[in-house]
Amino acid sequence: MPGETTVAVAMSGGVDSSVAASVLRDAGCRVIGVTMILHGLRGPRALRPGDAAADARAAAEILGIPHHTVDFRRTFERRVIADFCREYGLGRTPNPCLRCNRLVKFGLLWKTAVRLGADFLATGHYARVGRDPDSGLFVLRKARDRRKDQTYFLFALGQDALSRTLLPLGELTKPEVRSRARTLGLPAARRPESQEICFVPDDDYPRFLADRIPGAFVPGEIVDSAGGLLGRHRGIGRYTVGQRRGLGVAGPHPLYVVSVDAPANRIVAGPDSELLKTGLLARNVVWVSGVGPGGSLSVKAKIRSRQRESEARVSPLPGKRALVRFRAPQRAVTPGQAVVFYRGDEVVGGGLIESAVE
Repeated sequence: MPGETTVAVAMSGGVDSSVAASVLRDAGCRVIGVTMILHGLRGPRALRPGDAAADARAAAEILGIPHHTVDFRRTFERRVIADFCREYGLGRTPNPCLRCNRLVKFGLLWKTAVRLGADFLATGHYARVGRDPDSGLFVLRKARDRRKDQTYFLFALGQDALSRTLLPLGELTKPEVRSRARTLGLPAARRPESQEICFVPDDDYPRFLADRIPGAFVPGEIVDSAGGLLGRHRGIGRYTVGQRRGLGVAGPHPLYVVSVDAPANRIVAGPDSELLKTGLLARNVVWVSGVGPGGSLSVKAKIRSRQRESEARVSPLPGKRALVRFRAPQRAVTPGQAVVFYRGDEVVGGGLIESAVE
């Protein structure tokens, strides 16, 4: 990479983004650290937005690079948090990181990077960007560290975004990243990883959602698949497909949330066998190449970030939709989550799960 290249690095204050900045600095790039303040708009329960900025600034000082802070809280509230709440109110289980990556981190933040004179935007994601030698198209590939691979969260990045994105950790393992952080004396080197959504304090979804979508916390019926009454629930905002804990109903066999019927304010519960589905309908489907297949396509697909891919066939439908059929039934296909398509280590595309298909 040319030494004159200027790269803006999205720095959260954590170990991954800090090491990503150091890798680019050591490669001879002019590196600019940029921290987004995304939440902290509401009340005493809100997280302290300055913490991440302070940690990132300290890391930037150790690395000897300039650091900037940008306040995206209003945009994040409107485009990510509001959507998160709306989806829960519709009985879905959204993944806000998908929307944040597409609209904020690789969208709005890129505009900031351009204003700072950057040629590229880099993040601490574990994934790789390459270029197909035959077509010249940019491709998104799994990270070298398969256990940390984060391509599931990046499937919506198209050619334009990939052409200006650098992912310095794609060839590193997590232990290597932590080792580099310790060598550099970064404060985040020993910090434990968090799997929580950044804007939900203490990972307490019901408490976060209750004030924002009170209609999702109105009690209603829990029924079986035939419509028989099993009990009462405490609001659909407390439940997701596959959930067992908290149902509060007894039966001869363990019962799980099979589906959430938001219009009827009803939870459908059943045995584990009813969670197995052979397919799904996906919406907002995107293809990394920018062009969808002319017909059905054999892929490996997964419906959760930490799940192994399963063999499947994707059939594009009008309106950026697709029918996905799995060779083996999948457990707890959850509306609102993503389904991502792979061929080998390359991401083909993906979409949001609209509904399960028998």
